[in-house]
Amino acid sequence: MVTLDGKPVSVDDLLPLTLTNVGHFTSMRVDTDGSIRGLTLHMERLARDCEIVWHAPLNTDRVREYVRQALGGQSRPCVVRVTIYDPKVDMGYPADANEPHVLVSVRSAGALPPAPLRAQSLVYERDLPQVKHVGLFGALHIRGAAQRAGFDDALFVDREGFVSEGGTWNAGFIDQDGTVVWPDAPVLPGVTMALLQQHSEHRIATVTLEQAKGMAAAFATNTSIGVRPVAAIDDTAFPAMHPVLAHLQESYLSIPGETL
Repeated sequence: MVTLDGKPVSVDDLLPLTLTNVGHFTSMRVDTDGSIRGLTLHMERLARDCEIVWHAPLNTDRVREYVRQALGGQSRPCVVRVTIYDPKVDMGYPADANEPHVLVSVRSAGALPPAPLRAQSLVYERDLPQVKHVGLFGALHIRGAAQRAGFDDALFVDREGFVSEGGTWNAGFIDQDGTVVWPDAPVLPGVTMALLQQHSEHRIATVTLEQAKGMAAAFATNTSIGVRPVAAIDDTAFPAMHPVLAHLQESYLSIPGETL
């Protein structure tokens, strides 16, 4: 079931979101016990992005209530997505939209971590990368291009050759000294990345594509996949198992979830 402000959504409710594609969201993995890792960070993201996109505050207590309602009777683990948009948004006058509403949808979740992925490096820079917005056409178009070339996903590289992020995930690396390296680039501040940075030693530095291919290991992170090994970037292979990578996976799974 999909709900808008706690009520079943109608086609008319969804048309503005479909036709204008203006809004922002967060996706949260709900574990079997009903807890959510990084729940506070997810709520902070929604509130922060709401100010940027709609220039309006967001009542996160109300969001939590709508999520609790949507999860009733749902099998777990699952992934709940909260999308914030204004059904009155108009393509000609988007500045007039300033009354955000809460759309909640639920889907099943896969096992953690999923199989290693192979990424193709492609030049792409997301619009407003600091916001988790619904404007996914560019990212999904690039993902599709990578998949048609025989890869699982795309690794974004800017016009100057610096690595940023993946289609819907943050990119991380382990250098030859065993240090976790996060690209210093305009990227979405992912919740899983933030949790790992709180619990593991790391450094943030610019990473060229050449430097990325010289790393000891690479991985992808987001709420749905946790810490997923990257098996290859273009024709450069990486080990699916690495001691530091295993530590990151264990650290992430050991982080206690929060209750709604």
